Amino acid sequence: MRRASTLTSALSRTLTAAHGGGSKSPAVQHRLIQVALYGSSTGNSHAHQRWFSRLLDSGSSGKVVSLGVAGALVTVAAATSFSQEVYAKEPPPPEVVPKDVVLYQYEACPFCNKVKAFLDYYDIPYKVVEVNPLSKKEIKWSDYKKVPILVVDGEQLNDSSAIIDKLGQKVLLKKEADSNSEDNEETKWRRWVDNHLVHILSPNIYRKTSEALESFDYITSNGNFSFTEKYTVKYAGAAAMYFVSKKLKKKYNITDERAALYEAAETWVEALNGHEFLGGSKPNLADLAVFGVLRPIRYLRSGRDMVEHTRIGEWYTRMENVVGEPSRIKA
Repeated sequence: MRRASTLTSALSRTLTAAHGGGSKSPAVQHRLIQVALYGSSTGNSHAHQRWFSRLLDSGSSGKVVSLGVAGALVTVAAATSFSQEVYAKEPPPPEVVPKDVVLYQYEACPFCNKVKAFLDYYDIPYKVVEVNPLSKKEIKWSDYKKVPILVVDGEQLNDSSAIIDKLGQKVLLKKEADSNSEDNEETKWRRWVDNHLVHILSPNIYRKTSEALESFDYITSNGNFSFTEKYTVKYAGAAAMYFVSKKLKKKYNITDERAALYEAAETWVEALNGHEFLGGSKPNLADLAVFGVLRPIRYLRSGRDMVEHTRIGEWYTRMENVVGEPSRIKA
């Protein structure tokens, strides 16, 4: 599926003009903390389609809308001749695509979303098993008790960065020496994601009680919880994480959560050095890592603030476009 950010913005402009704490055991608290470190839904990949549908369904004059559509089509046709910003997924050769890929995850986990960004961009079909963070019954078969776990044609892979390295060697034919080189810019920024960026997220997601409840509202709506667990997790978890986030601030020497988030976003934009992606004209594994861990917070209050107060929004939108539709399939 191919997209062009220039065409999308041209279409939008033309159409718009025409339209005129409870008591929990330490073990349970620990599990709540694991699932709660992260906040919201995956990227809003259908935003433009929904906007367009609302426009057509609105009470505006049919003639005005028709005129807007006609003008938009002319704009798109003209832009197609000149636009160089055409993005596409990068599916590997069919012969190296795994036959059976299963991801054990928490929906809101940034590390799980990092793996999904890789799978989605390279159009590798995968099934998802949502793990209950309290019982973890879905991964009782595994000695490794964290997520993500990816099972590829029967082989278990653990830890998000290791999963991507291993899968990259299989489907992208990347040499291990190349992907792990200390001097590799891609490797440097992937490690920055794991060692710095992810530690800034929780203090921002749970900065205020209202933001903590916003996060847990999504977590309980999309996680694998029983009816009674949803309410316990939402309110006890939000309260617990509000206080945990304060400890994380101290641990990572964060004095101002938002300032730290904005600084990280600007650091990433500077690393792009004027290019569309760190990988140049197309994303590399570092682009996918940053996008993946930010995707759970993008439409939370913290993510909206980040886009409003930094320059990262244009890059993020490009990544949404190029990663495109999930390659997830029903289990």
